[in-house]
Amino acid sequence: MPTKTRQTVAEQVDESQLTPQQKSAITRRKNKEAAASAAGTAATDEGAAQKPAAKTTTRKTAAKSTTAKAATADAAEKPAAKRGRKSTKAEAPAVADDVEVTETVEDVHEDAEPEVIDDADVPDVEDVAADDDSADDEDSDKKDDEDEESSEVQASRAEERGGFVISNVDDDAPVAQVTVSGATADPVKDYLKLIGKVALLNAEQEVDLALRIEAGLYAEHKLAELPDDAEKRHRWDLEQIIHDGKIAKNHLLEANLRLVVSLAKRYTGRGMLFLDLIQEGNLGLIRAVEKFDYTKGFKFSTYATWWIRQAITRAMADQARTIRIPVHMVEVINKLARVQRQMLQDLGREPTPEELAKELDMTPEKVVEVQKYGREPISLHTPLGEDGDSEFGDLIEDSEAVVPADAVSFTLLQEQLHSVLDTLSEREAGVVAMRFGLTDGQPKTLDEIGKVYGVTRERIRQIESKTMSKLRHPSRSQVLRDYLD
Repeated sequence: MPTKTRQTVAEQVDESQLTPQQKSAITRRKNKEAAASAAGTAATDEGAAQKPAAKTTTRKTAAKSTTAKAATADAAEKPAAKRGRKSTKAEAPAVADDVEVTETVEDVHEDAEPEVIDDADVPDVEDVAADDDSADDEDSDKKDDEDEESSEVQASRAEERGGFVISNVDDDAPVAQVTVSGATADPVKDYLKLIGKVALLNAEQEVDLALRIEAGLYAEHKLAELPDDAEKRHRWDLEQIIHDGKIAKNHLLEANLRLVVSLAKRYTGRGMLFLDLIQEGNLGLIRAVEKFDYTKGFKFSTYATWWIRQAITRAMADQARTIRIPVHMVEVINKLARVQRQMLQDLGREPTPEELAKELDMTPEKVVEVQKYGREPISLHTPLGEDGDSEFGDLIEDSEAVVPADAVSFTLLQEQLHSVLDTLSEREAGVVAMRFGLTDGQPKTLDEIGKVYGVTRERIRQIESKTMSKLRHPSRSQVLRDYLD
C-alpha cells in the first residue's frame, strides 16, 4: 500500500508563476520523493511477506519511514527558507520563498541516490515529532528575538524624533520606554495619562534614591577635583556613579509628578493656565529633589510640597497680573483677602475697613489702599449683555468730553462777546482781550500789555477801567446776562 507523504512547499506553488528552471527543479524533487516512497513501499512489502501476521506493524513502519523522510525535508527547508527571505526581494514574496526552498533542497540532494530504509534505521514517530517541535521552538525563539530587536529600534527612532519618553520600570532593570508624539485634543488628559504610568514610591525607595543622588553629587565633586593624569578606571567609575545619580534623580522626579498636579489644582482660575501652573510646580519639584535631606526622617512629599507651593505662588505673582505687583505686596493682599473671607463668615456681612485694620494691625487708610492694589484690571472691550452687542467701555462716562449743549452755549457766548467788543475801539478791545485771555486763554499782566502798546502799566490800568465801565452799560451787558446761569 503506497504511503502518503507530507505535501511540500513546492507543491503548493502555482506553476504558472514559475520560471522553466524552477519548474525543472520541482520536477526533479518530485521524482526523488517518488523514488523514496517506492523504496519505502518495497521494504514494507518485504517485511509483510516475512511476517504476514504483523500487518499493522508493517503499516506503522512505512508511516515511520515516510514521516522520517518528511522530517528530514522539513529540517532542510527551514534554514533554506530563512536564507531565502533575507536574500530574495521579488514582487510575489510567497512564491519567491517557495522557489528558494525548492532550489536549496534540490542542491543538497542532487547527487543522492534513493535508499531502501531498514526498520532498524527508521527513528520512532515520537522522536521525529519531538525533533520537529524543538526546531519549531528554535524558530519561534528567533522570531521573538527579531521582534524585540525591532521594537527596540522603533523606540530609539521615536526618541530621536523628539518624542516624550516616560520610564515605568525600576532603575536597576532595563528601561522600557513609552513614546508619545504629536498634538492631542486634550493635552492635560494626555499628560495625566503619561505620568500615571510611573508607580509611586514608599519611604524605603525614596531613601534609596536619595542615597544614589547624594553619591552622584559627591562623585561629580570628586571628578572635578581629579587630576588630569588620574587612572582612566577611576575616572570611569566616578562617571558611572554620576550617571546612576542622574537616573535616580529622574526616577524620583517622575514618581512625584502627580503631587505637582494635585497642588496646582488649588490655584486654578487665578490668571494662569493649568498647564502653566504644573510647569512652574515642576520647577519647584526639581528644587526639592536637589535639597531633600533623607536623614531627617520625613517623606519626600512632605518636604516637596512647600517648594512646589512656593514656585507656583511666585509664578502667579510675576505672571498672573496685567500690572505686576511686588511679591511682598501680593502676600499682604492675599492675607487681607483671607481675613476678609473669615470675617464675612463670622459676622454674616462685609467687614468695614476699621474692623479689617484692627484685625490686621494696620490703619484703615492702609487697608483701603491695599484693597485698591488687589483689584484686577478689566478690558474696556469686555462684551456685556446676553448678545454681547455692547461693550463695557460704552457705559463709562468720559469726564473730559464736552457735553453737546454746553458746547453750543459756549459757541454762542463767544459770538455775542465778539459782537460786544466790536462796539469798542481797537485799543480798548485789545486791552480787554489780552487782560482776560479771550484770545489764547492766557491772561496777561499790565506790564506785558503796556509793552505791547508802548505805554506804562498805569495807562493800561486806566484804559481797562474805562472800558469795563462801558461794558457795564445795559446796552452792551444785557445780551450777555443770559449766559451767567
